[in-house]
Amino acid sequence: MFPLGDWVNGHEHVRHHLAHSGMVGALRSLPVALRERWDPDDQILRSEIAKLYSVADDRVFLTHGTSEANGVVQLFLHREATHRRVRVPRLYVRPVEYPPLRDAGRALGFRVQDRPTGADVVALSSPANPLGTRVETEEIERLARNGRPVLVDQIFREFTTDLPITRRGPASAWLTSSFTKAYGADSLRVGFAICPAGQEESFATVHGLMLNKVPLMSVAGARAILHHRNAILSEARSIFRENARTLHRSIREVPPLAAPVWFDRGVGGLDGDRLQLAALEKDVLVASGSFFGDPRGVRICLTRRTFRADLEAYLRVRESFL
Repeated sequence: MFPLGDWVNGHEHVRHHLAHSGMVGALRSLPVALRERWDPDDQILRSEIAKLYSVADDRVFLTHGTSEANGVVQLFLHREATHRRVRVPRLYVRPVEYPPLRDAGRALGFRVQDRPTGADVVALSSPANPLGTRVETEEIERLARNGRPVLVDQIFREFTTDLPITRRGPASAWLTSSFTKAYGADSLRVGFAICPAGQEESFATVHGLMLNKVPLMSVAGARAILHHRNAILSEARSIFRENARTLHRSIREVPPLAAPVWFDRGVGGLDGDRLQLAALEKDVLVASGSFFGDPRGVRICLTRRTFRADLEAYLRVRESFL
């Protein structure tokens, strides 16, 4: 059950769509890349991903998306924490965060808490969803103190030129990502997890037992995307930068964004649930902060080529609502 996904997918035909956090349907370079036919060898794909992230091939594990990668990593880390401790393992997730990180942890048996003190595992997104801002390496280092495992969902990172956590972060960090968001290739359903060095063999057992292999056509498509990676990311980043400029011109208090999402709290907080419904009545789709753990705002996405007109429609609703 994924309430945020149900809300977004259940209103696909709303005219002013500000709820898609990825570039699906917006990129002209993606269909060009997918017309090519590449060898659907998953071992070669793993090697290509490993090279991008500066890790050994056997640290890369393919999945059917980032959410699946997050889930199987949390499952593994719950098992490891259970072996070390008698009590129920504890997971720290920041108060405003992408909901599956919290919900999957709770479903797997973690005791989810809103402070890092005493947590066995930490899970976060960086850049953050729905905030759109970076989580600095120093903060992740603090969360990983004493070798604590930190799951870092970096699905939005390629909207920036920031280095991945595998190149600059703590040794206990797990990275997850996929070919959605900046690549817009939602239909391929290809994601991956990168485990810390030394965890390859034990994680491979869980991964192999729990997950099916990625279909050959998806593997071939992912390889084609990597071959055209520079062109696709250039287009995605250009759309994001232009939309971010449009947003900043309209609302001065927007912070510098590293991802095409922004959490609008207004000046003193908004009733996210009511604003979400008021916007829908005007053919504008946003996502209430209730999905992310904070009902005092709504998430706005900056991924459509129609963003300028969509934002104007939203601001009219926002003004009348305020």
